[in-house]
Amino acid sequence: MHVICYHNECPNLKRPMKYVSKILPWKTNILITLVILLALNILNFYGVYTNRFYFLKPDNYIFPLLSTVHFLYLYVMWFKIKEDELPDPKMRNIEYALYAIMVVYIFKIYDSVLTLTSFPELVGHVIPPTFKPMALLMLVLYSLLPIFTISLFWYRRNYVGHYNFEDYNNNLNIWQ
Repeated sequence: MHVICYHNECPNLKRPMKYVSKILPWKTNILITLVILLALNILNFYGVYTNRFYFLKPDNYIFPLLSTVHFLYLYVMWFKIKEDELPDPKMRNIEYALYAIMVVYIFKIYDSVLTLTSFPELVGHVIPPTFKPMALLMLVLYSLLPIFTISLFWYRRNYVGHYNFEDYNNNLNIWQ
């Protein structure tokens, strides 16, 4: 039997995650992740060294293209929790694709750290005054994204359910 859990009422919650779910409910987590993704999609076109946006570089379109999978996962999570539906193979495939995209998120954190730590090497060059704040903002946003994504996986497991398709297929009655 599938039981939907609202906020901190879920009996499956482990002790530390009960506190996290009180502070950060699933809706808030999805909305914050949405805002972070939108901000990073815009900032991905921004050049911190030149204080300009570059829309003609093909490399700048990789992150927004990959983030569409994340947007799709956010939509599916919202829908599954709101409609009290069980997980399905399509949701599982989207989540597995998101696992692979997490590697790109970690690379972007590494790239942001390299950019931010390159500041002392550029002392003799003309650097815009927005370099440090923007590089730091991008580093913080890229660092928060995997944290919120991992918590989304936890919310999926506790609010939508596990990916147990043998049991799901055995209990499926198509005539209801």
